[in-house]
Amino acid sequence: QVQLVESGGGLVQAGGSLRLSCAVSGRTLGGYAMAWFRQAPGKEREFVAAMTRGGAGIYYVDSVKGRFTISRDNAKNTVYLQMNSLKPEDTAVYYCASELVSGDYRSGEYKYWGQGTQVTVSS
Repeated sequence: QVQLVESGGGLVQAGGSLRLSCAVSGRTLGGYAMAWFRQAPGKEREFVAAMTRGGAGIYYVDSVKGRFTISRDNAKNTVYLQMNSLKPEDTAVYYCASELVSGDYRSGEYKYWGQGTQVTVSS
């Protein structure tokens, strides 16, 4: 059974940093694309970042480019999202996702999802 467990969320002031982790169990990380999404209250879920299964391709939504970095540690079976220069508009529940089954990395369908971790950025 594949499970994704996010951690690292919390409350931070604007301009601060957080690092989210997504620990994957039940399979090895290396052979699958990984992605981060977020959902703010009253809004639809939004793509944040993705990494292809080989790691060569990395994609970000424009609003986080230059501030967020997605990375993976295959030995630890963990994906990270380093978030710097956080803004109040980054406040959301952040979800990691694995195994793209259809579509593209930004809007496609992923097979596995974590339960989410809350990120709150105060102004």
